[in-house]
Amino acid sequence: MADLFLAGQFNGAAVISAVSIGSQVMHMLTVIIVGLAMGGTVLIGQAVGACDIKRTSKVTGNTITLFLIFSVLATILLLATCREIVSLVSTPPESVDQTVSYLKICFFGIPFIVAYNVIASIYRGMGDSKSPMIFVIIACTINIILDYIFMGVFGMQAEGAAIATVIAQAVSVIISLIAIVKTRSLKLTKKDFKIEHAVMSAILKIGVPVACQDGFIQISFIVITIIANRRGVNVAAAVGIVEKIICFLFLIPSSMLSSISAIAAQNIGAGYHDRARHTLYAGTAIAVGIGAIFAITFQFISQPVISLFTRDEIVITFGTQYLRSYVTDCVLAAIHFCFSGYFTAMGKSIISFIHNSISIILIRIPGAYLASRLWPETLFPMGCAAPLGSLLSALICLGAYLWLRKKSVQH
Repeated sequence: MADLFLAGQFNGAAVISAVSIGSQVMHMLTVIIVGLAMGGTVLIGQAVGACDIKRTSKVTGNTITLFLIFSVLATILLLATCREIVSLVSTPPESVDQTVSYLKICFFGIPFIVAYNVIASIYRGMGDSKSPMIFVIIACTINIILDYIFMGVFGMQAEGAAIATVIAQAVSVIISLIAIVKTRSLKLTKKDFKIEHAVMSAILKIGVPVACQDGFIQISFIVITIIANRRGVNVAAAVGIVEKIICFLFLIPSSMLSSISAIAAQNIGAGYHDRARHTLYAGTAIAVGIGAIFAITFQFISQPVISLFTRDEIVITFGTQYLRSYVTDCVLAAIHFCFSGYFTAMGKSIISFIHNSISIILIRIPGAYLASRLWPETLFPMGCAAPLGSLLSALICLGAYLWLRKKSVQH
């Protein structure tokens, strides 16, 4: 959001669009990494709950090894296909060069993104979510300061935002590694880093469906962005700003998903299945309650919030329309996010993959496309596609939960 906010203060719609599109691609990669890392979080949590120190170390070591390989391959592949990615998302012609520059710099920072999220997943699996929060607060502060310097003082446009982001990510990794060494919170041997197929398979069995689920959600966002991009740079900028705001608001259900996964996994590992279910109920109540506050509040403050990111009246109008309908997804998404966290803790992350895939294919993408064709003068109907998709996901999750409960009672 800092990137987008400061891009809007010092640049026009073309650079705003470039930063919003580029950061959306990076966000997609980040959530896929976080999804994959969830396999490590859950297995570490189960091992901690069972007081199995040896397995905790083995899962931690194999998680680090897996993501080291992943970061190298991802960096090479993404740098080689950067321009094709920019073309694939139908970037407006005015924003192409800036988007390519932004992404190339960010792709060099992939190892730092991977490293930070793996370290954060390990901490969460051990029940510590405060340390990663502190690391990222420091990084965020640095990012904001560097954004102002690079874009405001030196006029570096999208490149400045990308450089600031990569430097901030590198700092967060360095700080987290220093903390690990000083606190000795992880005790690993060379043996723990050796690939063990059973452990690696268990990590991927949980992590891959979560990564695919999150990846498909982001793909749906990108497809919607493509639909918007084809309507011109003003609509593209408006949608980009709103998507960034929604990503910020979705930190609540996302954090509940992570919390429920980690806490429920520890309880399941210790044999406390009732407490795992109560974790689901409490997390859902918190996320839905806060989501309802967002949904109501933004009916009144959407326009001034959009105005923080741009002075262009057309972009503000389109953005306000889109945000007022889209923000209701904060309530419905909270439900299926929390259920997904619980299913993941049980080792049944495939359920999350299924319900998200169904909602994306049947409602999110076709709904956004039809709304853009039927109501070309406004973005309000297009913003309704996401909450309708989340409603279907929530219903599927509830049905799956009741089926699993019935099955467990019978046994």
